[in-house]
Amino acid sequence: MIILVIDDERLIRWSLKERLTREGHTVTEAEDGRSAAKALDTESPDLVLLDMKLPDADGLTILRSIHERNPDLPVIVISAHSTVDGAVEAMRRGAYDYIAKPFDMDEIALTVQRALEAATLRRVVKEHLREQKTRFGMHNLIGTCGPMREIAALVHKVSQSQASTVLIRGESGTGKDVIARAIHIESSRAHKPFMNITCTALQDTLLESELFGHEKGSFTDAKGQKKGLFELANGGTVFLDEIGDMSPTLQAKLLRVLEERAFRRVGGSGDIKVDVRIIAATNRPLEKLMEEKKFREDLYYRLNIISIEVPPLRERRGDLPLLVDHFLKRFASEFNKTVTDVSGDALRKLESHDWPGNVRELKNVIERAVLLGSGPILEEDDLTLGRAGSPTSAPDPGKKLVSLPARGLKLEDLEKDLVVQALERAGWNQTRAGAFLGMTRDQIHYRMEKFGLLKSEMAN
Repeated sequence: MIILVIDDERLIRWSLKERLTREGHTVTEAEDGRSAAKALDTESPDLVLLDMKLPDADGLTILRSIHERNPDLPVIVISAHSTVDGAVEAMRRGAYDYIAKPFDMDEIALTVQRALEAATLRRVVKEHLREQKTRFGMHNLIGTCGPMREIAALVHKVSQSQASTVLIRGESGTGKDVIARAIHIESSRAHKPFMNITCTALQDTLLESELFGHEKGSFTDAKGQKKGLFELANGGTVFLDEIGDMSPTLQAKLLRVLEERAFRRVGGSGDIKVDVRIIAATNRPLEKLMEEKKFREDLYYRLNIISIEVPPLRERRGDLPLLVDHFLKRFASEFNKTVTDVSGDALRKLESHDWPGNVRELKNVIERAVLLGSGPILEEDDLTLGRAGSPTSAPDPGKKLVSLPARGLKLEDLEKDLVVQALERAGWNQTRAGAFLGMTRDQIHYRMEKFGLLKSEMAN
């Protein structure tokens, strides 16, 4: 690491250089504000030790100049006792810490180490957020048709607002999860967790435990305390997919979270307060479910403050070429293929399809075509589409997908087995494994963590 020492006392600069060099750092020196400005331009230091009193400049002025150049550069202020008030002011203006003269070298070395570690952590977090924004930001809302432009504008407004609940409605496969991710990553909550769960993926008791957590001994398999998604997502976002399938009992508990921002773990006695944005999604007609007494009216009105309606792909066919190009580039890069375009006949074939599985179906079609295609241009024969009026992979409704053994089985064991099969078939690529099971990468990753499969992935 490069450390810049700015101090007009030669002995102090020499002493600091001797000690910090022994710690493995490269140390450069500046004796006044002028030489400090030059060093900041030429050396690109990782940390600055700044004396508050220089012959030609005030320390606060230099600090402001440093942060104008690089807001993330840590600055440790060195101050004589007579200027401690100024050092405190410097910390208020963004200095990492201050050390009073005369100082202890061990204290200096320890403070420098902590400052560098904190700066490294901040860089890692910023890089992670940058990667997340690339993967899930607004630019992933592909489309220029009127409804998509309106959705993009609404997503931007919601993400910048303090809205605590959002309801996303649309057919299966329209990209409701993409919108939820974009709202989170474009918001001030982006540095906090995004936790998602599909409400139909688990039985009621398991779903309640996943959402709210449980205390040790609260039920047979509760061998320890567990935090739920709401607690883990504190400060961030919880995405509840297929909210229309949630049981009335859990609907009542969710309503309490929405109204009081509090809940109790299963088997717990004390309330836990949380600050989360809840994004719910459904492909079911909630109004009809309310009439049938299957969905609570009070929960509906509490969720429906901000509603985003996502149109099916058949109603935004003008966006098809953009979506095809997006998925083409994505999978060509992922599979290291040289596919660059689709032929005119291939595009016409795609445009004539009714896309009952919506964008998810299109994504799967392009993924398969890129994976199996051999030329730089996807031809009509490279595209495998489902029959009109049904998704590409729609099962025969009269055929049992799994035969229940006479002795029975645990649903969780079946779920794990299917996840493992999908991962093995996909070469442990989580995105492709999710495509086999109609899940997102995050849903597959969640189950890998749940079943202890992440270690298996590392072994492959």
